[in-house]
Amino acid sequence: MNSRQRRGILLLLVSVLCAVAAFAGVLIVIGDVDSKVGPEVTAYELGQDVAPYTPLRRDQFTKVTMPKRWLSPTAVTDLSQVDGKIAVTRLDKGSLLQNDMIVPKPALGPGEEEIAIMIDAETGVAGKITPGSRVNIFATFAGDGKNGKADTNQSRIIVSGARVIDVGSITALQPKSDNRATGPEQAVPITFALTAKDAQRVAYAESFAEHVRLALLPDGTPSPVPSGQSVYTLEGDK
Repeated sequence: MNSRQRRGILLLLVSVLCAVAAFAGVLIVIGDVDSKVGPEVTAYELGQDVAPYTPLRRDQFTKVTMPKRWLSPTAVTDLSQVDGKIAVTRLDKGSLLQNDMIVPKPALGPGEEEIAIMIDAETGVAGKITPGSRVNIFATFAGDGKNGKADTNQSRIIVSGARVIDVGSITALQPKSDNRATGPEQAVPITFALTAKDAQRVAYAESFAEHVRLALLPDGTPSPVPSGQSVYTLEGDK
């Protein structure tokens, strides 16, 4: 073997060693990245906007993968969790689905239907009303001032013993654009299970009453309103 052949073999060995070193370096980098990022897990994001209290379907979500260490502990990783659930609030397209965004669809009794209204967070709920509570729903209406009477304002019990089936999160309200009195700045969506007639009463009150408030009944027990006491006016209190 001459000197030229020896140099060729030496260069070949050096090339092989360099390749092995480079490969080992790549493995080290990959291992380091993997140790920092960790294993990937499955999550689900909204493929479309979903309105509050809307029943959820699996085709509304898109499967995504991301490092487990970056995923919120409340993130939904099994899409079967949305079966039989409804959205608590508005869900925006692209948002990662979380457990606190969904609740079980309330069970309704025979002849009942669910209706949700916004209640003043400060005066109407105060954190004491929860699913299963029984409440009286009050509505105050401004008087029309006819016949020169200024005391025709009245408070009415719209529904007695309404059953609460869900209490949402506090939501900031936009200022009213009409000339009505200034409303609450924050409200809580409350969902009730009511008969069709009572649901109409609540819908009417939310649309036309100055204020709608709730009165919590003890131990969740319905309490019938005595005859003649469902409407209150200052004139009648004299």
